[in-house]
Amino acid sequence: MKVLALIPARSGSKGIPHKNVQWVAGKPLLAHSIVQARASAVVDRVIVSTDSEAYAAIARQYGAETPFLRPADISGDSATDWQVFHHALAWLREHEGLCPEIVVHLRPTHPRRDPEDITAAVELLLAHPEWDSVRSVVSAPHTPYKMWLKNDDGTLRPVATCAHPEAYNEPRQVLPPTYLQNAAIDVTRAATVLAKHSMTGNKIGAFLMTEFQDIDTPEELEQAARAWHQPGRTPAGKTFVFDIDGVIARLTPDNDYRRSEPHEEVIAIVRQLHRCGNRIILYTARGFVTGIDWRELTSRQLAAWNVPYHELHFGKPAGDFYVDDRMVPLSEILRISAGDA
Repeated sequence: MKVLALIPARSGSKGIPHKNVQWVAGKPLLAHSIVQARASAVVDRVIVSTDSEAYAAIARQYGAETPFLRPADISGDSATDWQVFHHALAWLREHEGLCPEIVVHLRPTHPRRDPEDITAAVELLLAHPEWDSVRSVVSAPHTPYKMWLKNDDGTLRPVATCAHPEAYNEPRQVLPPTYLQNAAIDVTRAATVLAKHSMTGNKIGAFLMTEFQDIDTPEELEQAARAWHQPGRTPAGKTFVFDIDGVIARLTPDNDYRRSEPHEEVIAIVRQLHRCGNRIILYTARGFVTGIDWRELTSRQLAAWNVPYHELHFGKPAGDFYVDDRMVPLSEILRISAGDA
């Protein structure tokens, strides 16, 4: 295990009760982070740190591990990220004799992120052995050089200073660009957490992103749900029904589905449609000809291939041709996904 994705999901949120399991775009918030982590090319293991057995059951449903429940004394409002991550790493070292090199912090409260960004952030830290961590940031909407702190005597002092002696009197355009952490992807070395007792250490690399969607209020939760369905080239808010064999998986001889291999290009499209808020239903004829129950094997394969879906149905009859008035050929789905529509 080189790269561990750790998703913190305590149950005691006050602003939005049970915030981490509120539903957005067809699944609980914490599930989005799980699916994204599992879809990353560099993440070896996904663990959810929670104090709730109910949350743990949801996490396992979406493919994460929950080898422990987080102690109550580090699950309250005042608990720090460092306490949570130190506990998880110490538990793995003590109970499994394992310790990852890299830990990825994925907060459920930022549900929209691409797995490719997770991969890129990890690779950025690996490319800079002198860095302690990488933190995702966006351009700050307001410059801190025009912000103030209030002294006890009622006077003001600037929050930040720079090469300009009176930066607060300068045009914004001449001031240094500043960045705001967006709570999407933080990557740190396990040694930073365990030896330096920090989530970041001293040398923090910047991973630039464009979206800020950290959810803390009911209004922000509603905004996140609406943002998922913004119109664009990729359809959103639709239901897509996919066959498995010949579409999600490559065809296998003699209907021996144990030998099935994933069709990665199609699965990437399914993930994109799913990220855009579409409903994914899988409908398969597995078992119709062979009389074998392939349900358990199919579920394991879909999980291993990181195929997101909302429903999985068996019982489709095997046929040589299928005629449907809503049929969209696979080539058209690939074209739409590529942004040509």
